[in-house]
Amino acid sequence: MKAIERILQQAHLDRQRVILSESEDPRVLNAARMAVDRQLAYITLVGDEKRISEAARVHHISLAGIHIVSPEVSPLKEVLAERLYLLRKTKGMSLNDALQQVKNPLIFANLMVREGLGDGTVNGAVYTTSDVVRAALQIIGPAPNSELVSSFFLMMLCEPFHNLKGGLIFSDCGLVIDPNKKELASIALAASNSAKTLLMEEPKVAMLSFSTNGSAKHECVDKVRAAAQIVKQRRPDIAVDQDVQLDAAIVKEIAEKKVPDSQVKGRSNVLIFPNLEAGNIGYKLAERLGGAVAIGPLLQGLNQPANDLSRGCSAEDIMHVIAVTAVQAQQRKTDPITHFKAQEA
Repeated sequence: MKAIERILQQAHLDRQRVILSESEDPRVLNAARMAVDRQLAYITLVGDEKRISEAARVHHISLAGIHIVSPEVSPLKEVLAERLYLLRKTKGMSLNDALQQVKNPLIFANLMVREGLGDGTVNGAVYTTSDVVRAALQIIGPAPNSELVSSFFLMMLCEPFHNLKGGLIFSDCGLVIDPNKKELASIALAASNSAKTLLMEEPKVAMLSFSTNGSAKHECVDKVRAAAQIVKQRRPDIAVDQDVQLDAAIVKEIAEKKVPDSQVKGRSNVLIFPNLEAGNIGYKLAERLGGAVAIGPLLQGLNQPANDLSRGCSAEDIMHVIAVTAVQAQQRKTDPITHFKAQEA
């Protein structure tokens, strides 16, 4: 079974409440329809109900079974504005400011998730990544046990022409520009958890570099090696290769020659890039030249799921991210430490 099909199946087994804020976009409306029809999630659309209904009519999309909340008239408006004010008053926000900001569907959606009125949110078909991430960080915030909020792409290689088949986690390709060794280790640990949750496999982590097993000497290599050591110290149960080139990370025969004592043995399913520049280039090469399907950027390390989309996404892409968000929400609820701490917060 393909990795994305496993995610869709898992989402269906325990439907979660996913909130979408770009509700007049036909791609979002189509994705909401598909998610409800396939029973992947319970969907709430945030926005002006009349305009959403008109957009759905124009594009011949049924809204049956989809919940709509209009921030301008919702009885939740004052309650959520008060919550936003309490969250942001130390940053200079007034209650009047909060009342105005809560009319923004993106802000409203994140507040609904924070207040337990939804299990996760998906945005970014229209909003920029900076808008999506800022709202998630300011409103939902990092998980109690999270040192860093970072991002990853779920890369799907499922076509007949792919020599390497299955799902891969690429991180960080969308958020942390130049992580230091501790931040890089945090990214690797979070990505390992993402692999366990979404690929439903044991993580095999490759800390990517232009060096393999100390073949080059440079401060950039030193950072990657130091980050790998932190990961090994904190999670000795995870298979990790330090400073490994991409070919040795994913090709068994090359790993046998270059890294004879490898833990991963050329079978990595988690690729950790040394910085955002490499990560962004890497995922786009895999997508555009390698024919991989890129799902994301997805966020890890938040208190509740809030995921981003590429503004060039399709309705099917959005549906996939809805399913991913649902599975992340399921995992959060089954993690007793995270869930208990989140309830306390």
